Amino acid sequence: MSRKQRRAVLILTCVGLLAVASLLILFALRDSIVFFHTPSEVVEKGIQAGQRFRLGGLVAEGSVKRGEGSLVEFGVTDTVKTIQVVYEGVLPDLFREGQGVVTEGRLDETGKFQADTVLAKHDENYMPPEVADALKDKGVWQHMGKSQPATN
Repeated sequence: MSRKQRRAVLILTCVGLLAVASLLILFALRDSIVFFHTPSEVVEKGIQAGQRFRLGGLVAEGSVKRGEGSLVEFGVTDTVKTIQVVYEGVLPDLFREGQGVVTEGRLDETGKFQADTVLAKHDENYMPPEVADALKDKGVWQHMGKSQPATN
């Protein structure tokens, strides 16, 4: 084998090993890549009690119940399924019914989500034109803010 051939074999071997390592990492992290699971996905995937994950959706209307101290119980819904969430701590300023929320924690044996972190999502007044067009094409566009022309 000439020097160029040995170098080419070495480079191809390194590239192949790097590709295999990348695929193994992506395969191992395939469930962790999702930013959050909706209540419907939690039911569909059968997420077990005690498994840590993020739950996201809307705070269900009329579901916020405040307990003693900083204990709060509320429902997170995706308009199909609702999961009750129990959280002890200070809620973000943007937290309210009907608003987007992402919680992090675990399901308990009773099916309630025991959250240790609650993040409130701001209202989505700004949306890139491409995303807005895609939503309009699918017929799910619901713009609640002022009507503004799309900028390209």
